[in-house]
Amino acid sequence: MRLRQIEVFHAVYSCGSVTRAAEVLNVSQPSVSKVLAHAEQQLGYALFDRVRGKLVPTAEADRLFSHVTTVYDSVDRLRHVAENLRSADSGKIRIAATPAFGIDLLPKAIASFLALHNDIEFMAETLHHDEINSALLESRLDIGLAFDPVVLPGVAEQVLSHGSFVVLTPPDVDFGDKQTLSIEDLAGQAFIKLDSKGPLGRLLSTHIESSGVELNTIAYSETYHIAKALVSYGAGVTVTDEITANARGHSNVRTWPFSPTLQFRISALRFDGAPLSRVAQKFVLHLQDCVDKVVAK
Repeated sequence: MRLRQIEVFHAVYSCGSVTRAAEVLNVSQPSVSKVLAHAEQQLGYALFDRVRGKLVPTAEADRLFSHVTTVYDSVDRLRHVAENLRSADSGKIRIAATPAFGIDLLPKAIASFLALHNDIEFMAETLHHDEINSALLESRLDIGLAFDPVVLPGVAEQVLSHGSFVVLTPPDVDFGDKQTLSIEDLAGQAFIKLDSKGPLGRLLSTHIESSGVELNTIAYSETYHIAKALVSYGAGVTVTDEITANARGHSNVRTWPFSPTLQFRISALRFDGAPLSRVAQKFVLHLQDCVDKVVAK
């Protein structure tokens, strides 16, 4: 099948009618019918039967559609890549970070970089880990910033540093003369837990489960800054990353070292199929310096 035939077949199958498919493709109905007829002629079998005025896919069409969808999705991604490459000029840096970085560290890094390079334009946003991977593969981003990322084929990782978990508590919670806190020390406290959908949440959940400690969990949060905010309002205690702990906002908390030390990667991600521009490479080095000023060594 030719690419145009694949596109028309996919549209007709998905929409259930030639009329609707023509609207989606922004072409005339006769044009859709003609391409579909040519496809059936070349294949040697019918793709649709007309039953009481409706198009019903044949058994062959049902089997073909799953394969066509894979090709169609690849072509659609190719279109996105082609469009995004048009905007990827050397004077622009497109970066996305997971929300924990977007509150303080990334804006601070961009501002200090712009002070040195005022001819650069940034496009910055926050995305979840899987969204960052997709955007990199589609060339919609130059750089992704994330904790302990799952690196997909086609994505390259540069480890900037390693961060550690810390415990956040309201300032008036008494732990005697302790200098560090463990999961066992938190057993009697109202606990705000990181949702295990994220990489840090999964890492922490594994540690908690292996400890065998039963915590009094009163809330789950996928966003680490929400967990910090809950602590600052006296709702309970939490274990989170030191980037979140050191970020501005909700400062009415006390930070404790977590025992035993539990570390994670802080990584810059990029599309593996092409090198970063020189200015983007400079920004990654600048970003590494900014991360090093925040994390404990």
